[in-house]
Amino acid sequence: MDAFPAEVVTAGVAGDDFDTQAAALFNAEAPSLLHLARFYVDDKTAAEDLVQEAFIRLSRTMSRVRDPARAAAYLRSIVINLARDHNRRGLVSLHHRPPAPDDVPSAEEAALGRSARQEVIDALRTLPGRQRDCLTLRYYYDMSPADIADGLGMSVNSVKTHLQRGLRALNVALRETP
Repeated sequence: MDAFPAEVVTAGVAGDDFDTQAAALFNAEAPSLLHLARFYVDDKTAAEDLVQEAFIRLSRTMSRVRDPARAAAYLRSIVINLARDHNRRGLVSLHHRPPAPDDVPSAEEAALGRSARQEVIDALRTLPGRQRDCLTLRYYYDMSPADIADGLGMSVNSVKTHLQRGLRALNVALRETP
C-alpha cells in the first residue's frame, strides 16, 4: 500500500512545494482517515475535526518526519490517538448533552448495507483499544502485522495476539447480535 502519490514524496521542501505536498497528501488520505475516525467516534463532525487536527499536527512536525512516505502512517496514529482522547473527554460530558442526531448515510454506506456495517462498527467499539487499533489497521487498511507493530510501537507478536483476541471477541459479539 503506497502511503501517498509519488509526486508528494519529496523531502526538504518549503513554501509552495510544501503546500502542494500537503494538498496532495490531504486529497490522498483524508477520506480513509475519516473512515478510520468514524470507527472510534459516533459523530461525523467530530471525526472530520479529528482528521483536520491530525493534518494540523502533522504540518507542525513535518520537518521531523525523516521519511515523507511514512506521513500517512503517522497521520493514522495521530487520528487514533486523537479519537481516544476525544472519547475519554466525551465520557465525562456524555451525561450533560443530548445524543447526537444520526448522520445521513452516504450512497456508499447505503450500498454496502448500513445495518451490517454498523453492527461490525458497534462490535469494534466494544473491544479494548489495542485490539480495535490492530483490527482496523489490519482489515480496513490491509496493513501487515509488521507495519502495524511499527506504527503503534508494539512487537509483532503483540499485534498478532491482539488480532487473535480481537477476532475472537468480534466473533462472539456478532453471533450474539439479533
